[in-house]
Amino acid sequence: MSAAEGTNDGGKRLPWWARAHKALMPDYNRRAATYWYTVVLLGYATIAWSGIGVGAMGPAIWIQSAVGIAIAMLAALFPVRIPRSTNSLAAGEIFIFLVLLLHGPSSATLAAAGEAAVGSLRTSRRLSSRLASPAMAAIAMYSSGTVLAALRATMTAHGYSNGGLLIIATMVFAVAYFVCNTLLVTTVPRLKANARIQLQDLLGVFGWLGIVYGGSAAVAALLYLAFRESGQGVLVAAIPIIALLLATLHFFFRHQEANEAARRAASDALAREAEVAARHMQELKASEQRFHSAFTHASIGMALLSFEGRILQANAALHEMLREPEGSLEQRGIDDYISGEDLGAMKEQIGRLNAYQLEDFTLELRFRRSDGEMLWAATHGSTFSEPGSPAACLILQVQDVTARREAEAGLHFIAFHDALTGLPNRRRFNEHLAAAIERAREDPRRTFALMFLDFDRFKLINDSLGHSAGDEFLVQVARRIHGCLRPHDVLSRLGGDEFAILAIDLAREEDAVALADRLMAALQKPFSVRGADLNVTASVGITFSSFGYESPDEALRDADIAMYKAKEAGKARHAIFDAGLHAEVARRLRLERDLRNALANAEMSLVYQPLFDLRAGELIGFEALARWNHRELGLVRPDVFIPIAEETGMIVQLTDFVLNQACVQLKTWQERDPAFAQLHMHVNISEKDIVHEAFVRRVMQAILGARLEPQRLTLELTETILMERIESALPALAQLQDVGVGLSVDDFGTGYSSLAHLSNLPIDTLKVDQSFVRELRAGSKDAKVVRAIVRLGASLDKAVVAEGIETESQLAQLRAMGCTRGQGFHLGRPQAAASIDLLLDRIVAREVPAFVEAASLERPTIIH
Repeated sequence: MSAAEGTNDGGKRLPWWARAHKALMPDYNRRAATYWYTVVLLGYATIAWSGIGVGAMGPAIWIQSAVGIAIAMLAALFPVRIPRSTNSLAAGEIFIFLVLLLHGPSSATLAAAGEAAVGSLRTSRRLSSRLASPAMAAIAMYSSGTVLAALRATMTAHGYSNGGLLIIATMVFAVAYFVCNTLLVTTVPRLKANARIQLQDLLGVFGWLGIVYGGSAAVAALLYLAFRESGQGVLVAAIPIIALLLATLHFFFRHQEANEAARRAASDALAREAEVAARHMQELKASEQRFHSAFTHASIGMALLSFEGRILQANAALHEMLREPEGSLEQRGIDDYISGEDLGAMKEQIGRLNAYQLEDFTLELRFRRSDGEMLWAATHGSTFSEPGSPAACLILQVQDVTARREAEAGLHFIAFHDALTGLPNRRRFNEHLAAAIERAREDPRRTFALMFLDFDRFKLINDSLGHSAGDEFLVQVARRIHGCLRPHDVLSRLGGDEFAILAIDLAREEDAVALADRLMAALQKPFSVRGADLNVTASVGITFSSFGYESPDEALRDADIAMYKAKEAGKARHAIFDAGLHAEVARRLRLERDLRNALANAEMSLVYQPLFDLRAGELIGFEALARWNHRELGLVRPDVFIPIAEETGMIVQLTDFVLNQACVQLKTWQERDPAFAQLHMHVNISEKDIVHEAFVRRVMQAILGARLEPQRLTLELTETILMERIESALPALAQLQDVGVGLSVDDFGTGYSSLAHLSNLPIDTLKVDQSFVRELRAGSKDAKVVRAIVRLGASLDKAVVAEGIETESQLAQLRAMGCTRGQGFHLGRPQAAASIDLLLDRIVAREVPAFVEAASLERPTIIH
């Protein structure tokens, strides 16, 4: 029972008795259920009462009753079904009636209930029927049997106790028992259907069963009379005779059924064979008619050919397909219409078909129409014999698939070519490059050069003129580059503004350099796009087959590296990949691998650079900086390993390490002394961090894990990152500001910030780039820039931090400008946590808030 079945309409769980009732009688209405419970309770009460009555009769009666009950129940297991009827005979009723005549209604009630229980177990799977059948039989037997007992007592009292009257009385009782039991049983479905009980319910089942019950009662009465005259021996002899009689009837009836079934099966088989034969003949005629009709009117071309290729017959569709007049194809050769390139394949398949090497074949062939136009056709050929004709020929089906072939060619072009320029795409170019690598491996003289082109200011075109203008520019570029190449060179657009050139079979490597020079000269000429003349330069990286590449990816990687080398050298030039770049790539790959291991094995560390209030000279916080002390290479600079972490995606793991350790360390320092409770910690955030979907959650986990107040953490983002990612970064920054986390613009002044954006961004601090502080001199341009930034911060209500303070003169100028915060080697170098502990201890011990540590702890500096 499902959970829904164990609840009421209100969804509440039903009590156990209601669930049991629902499972027992799912299709019973209230009237039928009430009747069922009444009959079952009354029936089992009758069984119990009868058991008590039998128990009071003495041991001899118990044994005789038990034997009769057991025989009745055993007989119920082996009913004899009457042929052409749904009724059956069972010896159980004979012994039930015999027990009634011998020991009265109580014993007979137990026997009837037992026999009904066995019968219901055999014929029904419903528990309600199995429970009700014994109860109904008990009620019917006890009531009818009690009437018969009273009738016998009356007959004996008046002297009517001869055998004939007993037999008649017993038969009448049996019919009454049958009627009573039948009424009890048929009442249930009537009540379930809310219908009245009708006489036809009884008459419909009386027939054979009524006669069986009457006959069983007569046999039981005769056995009783014989027992009364001759004793128990009669019963012992009668039982096997009755069993033998029933077994004989059973096998006789089964034999009749088997013979009848065999006759019917034979008759049906003959009828089916005749029907199949007639239908087969009709189908042969219809098949022939259908073939000729299908052949003539088929929408695809069809032809009957001799095995020499002569057309014996062709339908109208084939004439139309080949654009020949009706009837002009007969007796012509099919090879007159098949392209010479495909004719050999067609003849080979016909020969194999004629030699019984295959049953059919399928080919796609090019056919030549009468006007010379070519078409692609899917052909299917097999042997064919017309009904009534012993000679076999070839039937050829021809379907025009030119449209599909053209579509496939178009899809193939799309799959392997750039949709904008029509040039081979990266996938197709890789195939060309792989073939060139294989040729060079087999024959070193088959050299090639690979060139990787990237335009230096293409993004500016898209941003200023729109992407459609950028697309037009790329089309013109592709044409101009293609005009500089040899016919067998391969030009590809790899994506965006990246192009690749495969120069095959070069005589000398210098030829590739000359080609690069021609390209540079051609690209220097302006491009006219949307009425504007554009001057765009390109950086080109070149590599050669002499490096012994194994895969296209390796070659493209090295050409890409050389291209970036050209960009670093000033753009608008070419660079050649060399062994030095190989070593650089190998070193970078090693650093990437070792950095991954260092992050996994907690080999990174942090240093902390103090941050001061320049007016009071007090320590107000630290900037956490990552350090990597490589086991073999020593200290690796941050400007080396941080770009690697950003490019490989390890920056997220690195930032999490810095965040978590810095927050925990700050909390430790805050708890050293109440004087340090207001210290702050600054942590640098990369571009990959700010766009990470879980960035806010990562920051909050670090804060909560350290039990730190969010106001004590400040995140630093560069001006360039903030402006380029302003739309995607703004929701995360707003969430962090809401919880109190501080936000700072690092390296301010080196990028480009819109004042409108700057005033609306949730920024607390502007950090002046050290390049301005380093050149800080009275009256210099850098001094003017720093002063402007300080004033801008004051007007926007944002704090200004100067970094890179290295001299007393710089410190004095910054104070004079009104800059309130700063950091640098003059004030305190980045130190390990243990050194910072010493710094804090000295501040507490001397109780001088202006104490700072300069380049090292050995040379302290006091800010006055």
